[in-house]
Amino acid sequence: MSSNPRIILTGFADEAANQKTAVQQFSAFAALGLQYYSIRFIDVGGGIKNVMQLTKSEITKIRHLEDEYGLNVSSIGSPIGKVKLLDVNDKSKNAYVPFKKYLSRDVKKACERAHAFETKLIRGFSFYHPRGSDPWDHLPQTVDQLGQIAEMCHRSDLTFGLEVEANLVGQDGELLAAIHRKVNHPALVLIFDAGNIITQHFNTAQTFEQYELMKPGLGWLHIKDYQQPAGKRRKGHVDESALKNFVPADIGDSAHEMILRDFREMIPRLERKLRRRGIPGVFLDLEPHVKGGGQFGGFSGPDGLGVALRGLCRVLDYAQIDYHLRDFDDIRADRGF
Repeated sequence: MSSNPRIILTGFADEAANQKTAVQQFSAFAALGLQYYSIRFIDVGGGIKNVMQLTKSEITKIRHLEDEYGLNVSSIGSPIGKVKLLDVNDKSKNAYVPFKKYLSRDVKKACERAHAFETKLIRGFSFYHPRGSDPWDHLPQTVDQLGQIAEMCHRSDLTFGLEVEANLVGQDGELLAAIHRKVNHPALVLIFDAGNIITQHFNTAQTFEQYELMKPGLGWLHIKDYQQPAGKRRKGHVDESALKNFVPADIGDSAHEMILRDFREMIPRLERKLRRRGIPGVFLDLEPHVKGGGQFGGFSGPDGLGVALRGLCRVLDYAQIDYHLRDFDDIRADRGF
């Protein structure tokens, strides 16, 4: 029996579907051997919708299809936190919603979606500060609002994961570490995404440093990588629509092999912490974008998702981290043998 720590493989299923239909998503994930998925965009007959826009009947259809394909939801891939902090014209297309309304309407709905899909995790973000301003200047308001979101999630027995991403207040490890420290709430954890660091022109060593800054608050990892064209680290706005060089985790500039070898040591402790909050284990969430990505999602296709999964598994094998993919025993169990 292996003494290696074990993670749970999952991924954004919409990345694997050419037309984003539920059947395409679930067929691809079942064929790849995955038993968990993060739900973001999906079509069950009423057109492509974000999970936040689904009707009750659409949720029911999805739940029936999950049973048919043997899938469970790992997290709600919500866009919570991808709105402006302030109602100012900064020449961006980001929406502004007064926070009191946002909390009672959007955050509440995300919690309802988590319960509907029987997951304990909601993925979210850290708000857009006015374009061209210093994100550190907006830390107090961000901390206040995220603290209220964490409390609402906590009261619903849920955990809110804050993903690192360009152009938001929490755009790097230092900022997210400060947010996590100041919010200081058990329902708020951090989500490291190496690809989202590399796209901001951090180099390999700097990306590992950003991961280390986030370690005390980590809840789970998104797996995405990037090959950065030659250039110096530059601060400021990142044109997410222009990012073209996403790659699997075993060939990118993030050095996932180094990150995951380090992460290996904290998995047992993190797993105990998560289980106390009703979460089944430590998730590694594939969001590879290998055929393109942008502000609100990405695409890999069924073939690209397969390539990305195999690349991740190679890195996990190297890092001596165990994981499970469906095998014949699982099929026999489904057949009642």
